[in-house]
Amino acid sequence: MAEMDTSSSGGHKKGPGVKKGKKLSTRIDLTPMVDLGFLLITFFMFTTTLAKPKTMEINMPYKDPNMKIEEQNKIKNSVALTILLSKNHRVYYYEGIGDDPTHAPELKATHFAAKNGIRDEIIAKQKSVEDLKRSGALTAKDFATILIKPDTTSTYSDLVNILDEMNINDVKVYAIIDISDIEQGFIKATEEANPGGGK
Repeated sequence: MAEMDTSSSGGHKKGPGVKKGKKLSTRIDLTPMVDLGFLLITFFMFTTTLAKPKTMEINMPYKDPNMKIEEQNKIKNSVALTILLSKNHRVYYYEGIGDDPTHAPELKATHFAAKNGIRDEIIAKQKSVEDLKRSGALTAKDFATILIKPDTTSTYSDLVNILDEMNINDVKVYAIIDISDIEQGFIKATEEANPGGGK
């Protein structure tokens, strides 16, 4: 806080009728600035401790110690939906895991959209799994499983979009897996038969 010193120095007069002005001196009090500095330091230390890095939570599957590894990793065809990400933001999908080389899966094409897109297929798969649970064909531990397989021609934004769909639709079990050469052949054959990609 600045203070004004109005005390007179008591000098000599310069002449008759001439009054000498009072000398004013300014003194700055820095005590409030020190308080403000400590308040700022405290504020930044407090907000820094509250800032936590945002990460994506991944729920790891439960491992039964009495079950073999092959049986733990085995996915039922009835609960699986395989999604293939390709070029030009095309999305292909088929029911099951496509593990039978003698029978090629029925590959269908769609796109990212809130309506009539891959979201509707995910919702339909979840509904069919719940129906199978109610009928007794599946157990309560079975969930709709989405297998995401990005092609080498797909983009990073497509992968982010499909992961967003997993969160939006509350998919309990999903995995990102390398696409196989056979599946890349399926995509190539489908694109040659339908260049528009089903859009």
